[in-house]
Amino acid sequence: MVPPGKKPAGETSNSNKKCKRYFNEHWKEEFTWLEFDYERKLMFCIECRQALVKNKHGKAENAFTVGTDNFQRHALLRHVTSGAHRQALAVNREQLAFEARVHNHQELHSVIKVEVNPAKIAILTTVYWMAKEEIPDEKCSSLLEFQKFNLCQALLTSELNDCYHPSSVKEMQAAIVKVLHNEDRHKMKASPFVGLVVDETVDILEHRNLVMFTTTVSPCDGQTSITFLGSFELPAGEAYTVADKAVEVMHSFGVPTMKITWLSSDSSSLMADRLNGVGTKLKSICPLLTELHCVSHRSSLLPAESVVNIEYVRKYETTVDAVYRLYSNFKGESNSLQELQSVLDLCEIDLEGPKTIHWTSIFPAVEAIDSSWPTLVLLLESESERSPVAFGLCEELKKFQFVAFTKILLDVLPIFQKLSRFFQIEDFDLSILKPIVAATATTLQAQKTTSGQNFQEFLNEMNEHPREDREDESRFYYKGVELASCSKVHLKNFEHLKETYLESVRGNLLDRFPSHMLEAVNSFSAIFNPKCYPQSLEDIGSYGITELNFLLQAYSRVVVSERALNDFPLFKRIVFSLGQLSFKDLCVKLVYSHSEMHELFPDFAVLAAVALALPLGSVLYEKINRGRELMKRSQWRYAKDSGLSNFMKIAIDGPTINEFDFALAIEYYESLRESDFIMAQVQ
Repeated sequence: MVPPGKKPAGETSNSNKKCKRYFNEHWKEEFTWLEFDYERKLMFCIECRQALVKNKHGKAENAFTVGTDNFQRHALLRHVTSGAHRQALAVNREQLAFEARVHNHQELHSVIKVEVNPAKIAILTTVYWMAKEEIPDEKCSSLLEFQKFNLCQALLTSELNDCYHPSSVKEMQAAIVKVLHNEDRHKMKASPFVGLVVDETVDILEHRNLVMFTTTVSPCDGQTSITFLGSFELPAGEAYTVADKAVEVMHSFGVPTMKITWLSSDSSSLMADRLNGVGTKLKSICPLLTELHCVSHRSSLLPAESVVNIEYVRKYETTVDAVYRLYSNFKGESNSLQELQSVLDLCEIDLEGPKTIHWTSIFPAVEAIDSSWPTLVLLLESESERSPVAFGLCEELKKFQFVAFTKILLDVLPIFQKLSRFFQIEDFDLSILKPIVAATATTLQAQKTTSGQNFQEFLNEMNEHPREDREDESRFYYKGVELASCSKVHLKNFEHLKETYLESVRGNLLDRFPSHMLEAVNSFSAIFNPKCYPQSLEDIGSYGITELNFLLQAYSRVVVSERALNDFPLFKRIVFSLGQLSFKDLCVKLVYSHSEMHELFPDFAVLAAVALALPLGSVLYEKINRGRELMKRSQWRYAKDSGLSNFMKIAIDGPTINEFDFALAIEYYESLRESDFIMAQVQ
C-alpha cells in the first residue's frame, strides 16, 4: 500500500520539499475529479476511489485513493494521464451506462401495459384510493356516483358486469394486495437477508393477532425496504405459538429460514413469550437469528408486563385505572382533572378497549396523577360519604406508599423515554447502543441506594408534626394533606419495594438487550462505521480484530473466515480513506452488486447485508405506529371478517396510484371471481 503523502511512481512527496506546499482550491475547477479532506489535509481522486481498479500488482490503491499531501500541480497532471485513472473513468462510464439501461427498461415496462376496460380501472383505482385514505367500504357506491356526476368518461361510457359491483370491495382489495404481495416476494427473494418484526395485538373480540413486518436489502442498489406482511390471527391455545405462526407466514412468502437474521418484537407481551422459549424455538429453525426487542417502541422501553408480578405494582395500577375511569370525563373547572382527559387523548388510551392498560409505563399518565394529587384527594374526600368507590380511592391515594411510588416512577420513566428515542433516529449510531444500555442499567442500580430526584424532593418536602396523643410518633403532611400509613416502619418497607421494583426493571432491560445482541451490534459498528476507526493510519493495524472474529464466528455459515481475515488489512485502509461516509453509506456501497468493493470484499459484503437488514430507524417506527392507528380506528368495521389485513396493507405499503399495476390487479380479481363461480357450480 502507498501510505498518505508518499510518492507513487513519478510523483514527489511534499514532505521532501524544503518549502511547505498547500492545497490550491482552484485546482478543483481544472480537475473536476479532485477532492480534498480538510480534516486530514489530504487530496483524493473521486473517480479512482469509486472504481477501485486493481493495478498489475493486484492492488486497488494508489496515492489518490488513500490520500496524498503531494500538493503540486504536476502531480495532478501525472495522475490524470496515468493508466489507473483512465481505467477508473472507463469503469465508471460503464457503470453509468448500465444504470441508464436498467432505468430505461423500467420506464418501458411501465409504459407497456395490457389494454383493459377503462371502467374497471376507474373502479379499482377508487377502491385503492379509499383504502389509502381510510374511507369506509360502504362509501364506494356513492363515490362512484359522484365521479359520474363529475363526468368521469370511463364510468359513463362503459358497461360492466355484476362482478364489479361496489359490494365486492373486499374482493377487489384482496386482488390489489395479491399484486403487492408478489412484489414483496420478489423483494425477499432478492434480499440476501431478512429482518423480522412482530407485534402482538388484541382486537375488539379479544382475538390475538400477530402483526408482521420485514426489512429487506436490495442487491441492485443496497437500499433497504420496510414491508408490512399482514395481520394474522393466532389460534387459541398455548400449543400454537407466535414462533409457529411467524414461521408459517415466512414459508408462505417463500423465505428460507437461513435468510432470517434478526427478530425484533415490539410488544412487551411477546417479550414474556420470549422468556418462555419462543426465541429459542425460532433460533433452532433460523441459525443466523439474533434477537432484539422493542427497538421502535412508541413511548417507552419499560417492560410493563414484567413488573406487574410485584403485588403492589398491580394494586397501584388498579388504583390509577379507577381514578382515570372516574374522572376522565370530568366537566368541572379544575385544570388538574382536565389534565387526566388530555392524557387519554395524547397517549391514545382507550378505556373501553380489551387490552389491559399498564399505567406504570405511561409517563404522561403518572405525571398527571402526581400534579393533580392534592385536588384528587380533596375531591374524593368530598364525595366519600355518598360514594364507597370515592372513599376507597381517597384512602388509597393518601397513603405514603402511593405517593412515594408515584415519585419513583417519575424518576424511572424518563430514563426509558430517552433510551427509546435513540431507536427512532433514522441514522442511529450503533456504536453507542452498548454504552447507552450499560449506562441505563447503572443508573437504575444507583437508584436502589441513592434516591432519584423526585423521590428525594418528596422526602424533603414532607412536614413532620409530633402526635399529642402518642409519644415517639408523628404525623406527616405533604402539600397540606396528612399521609396515611406513614412511619419509619412503612418507610423501611417501602425501601424494600423500591429495591425490588428497580431490580426487576433493570433485569428486564438486560433481557431485552442480551449481551450477544449488544456484542453483535457493537461489532458491526466497529467494522463498518468509518467514524469509529482510529484517527491515525498508523494505529489501524490491530484495530477491529476482536470484533471481526466475533462476526465471523456468528455468521460462519455464510462467510469464508480465512479469506475475510486476509482481506481485512486492505479493507480497513480503504474504509479509513472513506472517513466521510456513514455506517449505512459504507454498507450500501458494499452490498451494491455492481460495485468494485462488493467484488473485492465478498465476505464483508455479506456482513454488510446482515447489518442493513437490522430493523431500526424512523421509517420502521412510523410504519408500526401507522399499523396500530389503522387497527385501532378500523377494527370495528372488520370485526366479522378478515379484510382488515388487506385494508392495512394497501394503506401502509401501497405506492401512489400512478405507480400501481391495476391491469394485473384486474387480472387477479377476475381470476378470483371465476374460480369462486366454478366452485359454486361444483357444490
